[in-house]
Amino acid sequence: MTKHTLLAAMLASLFAMTQHAVGAVTAEEAAKLKTTLTPLGGERAGNKDGSIPAWDGGLTNMPAVKMGPTLPGDLFANEKPVVQINAANMAQYADKLSEGVQALLKKYPTYRVDVYPTHRTASAPQYIYDNTFKNATRANLAKNGMSVEGAYGGVPFPIPKSGIEIFWNHTLRPQATSYEFAFKNLVGTADGRRVLASQNNNNFQYPYYFQNGSVEKWDGVFHTLRFITNAPPFKAGESLVCRDNIDPGQGRACWQYLVGQRRVRRAPTVGYDTPDFVASGANYFDEAFGFWGGPDRYEWKLAGKKEIYIPYNENRFFNTTENEAFVPHHTNPDKVRWELHRVWVVEATLASGKRHAVPKRRFYFDEDTYSVALIDGFDAEGKLWRTSQVFPWNLPSYPLVVNYQSFIYNLQADTYSCVMCLNDGYWRAVQTKPDSFFTGEALGSESNR
Repeated sequence: MTKHTLLAAMLASLFAMTQHAVGAVTAEEAAKLKTTLTPLGGERAGNKDGSIPAWDGGLTNMPAVKMGPTLPGDLFANEKPVVQINAANMAQYADKLSEGVQALLKKYPTYRVDVYPTHRTASAPQYIYDNTFKNATRANLAKNGMSVEGAYGGVPFPIPKSGIEIFWNHTLRPQATSYEFAFKNLVGTADGRRVLASQNNNNFQYPYYFQNGSVEKWDGVFHTLRFITNAPPFKAGESLVCRDNIDPGQGRACWQYLVGQRRVRRAPTVGYDTPDFVASGANYFDEAFGFWGGPDRYEWKLAGKKEIYIPYNENRFFNTTENEAFVPHHTNPDKVRWELHRVWVVEATLASGKRHAVPKRRFYFDEDTYSVALIDGFDAEGKLWRTSQVFPWNLPSYPLVVNYQSFIYNLQADTYSCVMCLNDGYWRAVQTKPDSFFTGEALGSESNR
């Protein structure tokens, strides 16, 4: 190796290390969170032509809308689409459509994108804003980007400089501290039928967002879940507990109760590209909640920001019955609301020495929430294979944008998977549960009653 080659290699290595060693910004940069940026790091200003308005605090008061079973109804029921996009006219809007959405428009004559006026309704409690401001100058990437240190109770990197920082912003995005809900996982078949994969009652808890916590007291567990399946009959009684830890050495720990075996066992394969047994294997585990995976399988490259149409303010959709919410092969275009928003675009390519069934993904993260809005997945030949959509809805009384219901379309198999659909279900914030509730021991104790 020549001196020049060695020097170049050393500089490249140093640059890569630097990219994974920083995160915190200066106090001067952090001050923008109170001026030109929103408290979570989005641009306060609208776009040049006004089609994206300025952020004015989001939606923080419960509007006078009809309540569904537990969710606020359509917040903008009187609005009409400003444009309707189908296969015939999609070319003139291609710059604002993801590759996956364009593929759906081409594939299904019944698919359509109804674009409504943009409303930047995203908001969060003040304590989350306060913690995010602190995180800006104290949070850093750790363990070569595989972890975060110095963050708690807010977006860790509100002024992101890299793709891996945006990954962590999504993973640690604002959440209600504790809630429970009833949901279905549905599978759309190639012949246009819709099949129930499972119906479940779930408990989510986010210790990272406990209001009385702190960086010093937090033990690294940022997300816990526990659910029980009640349909179809052959799955009834199955249950799962998972705990996600910020430390990659601990990662995700899961326990599953199987009725047929009448015992609790560790479930180490709940993650990455393992087929999701809760959805009858119709999607991979890391496709749940938009993206529910660790960062280690990919290299995360920030490709920049752009304005595109994404699902947004979907209260109407989730207050619609399941039968009205779907048509053969996809969601009902009459019930889905799309808006123009700025998104962070992140390219994820397979890391050296790693494997994954989806070797390349393109993520579109909403700038106001950091929730992933759209994901395109490519096969080993670089062909578009899968495309996911996340439907966020608003809970102004919290205030919060709830964003984990996802739709994964397998374009090659002509199928889809709807993960955690609330249609005909319920969602409610609840008091925090003891940590012991989210353990394998508790799962076994309750299952043996």
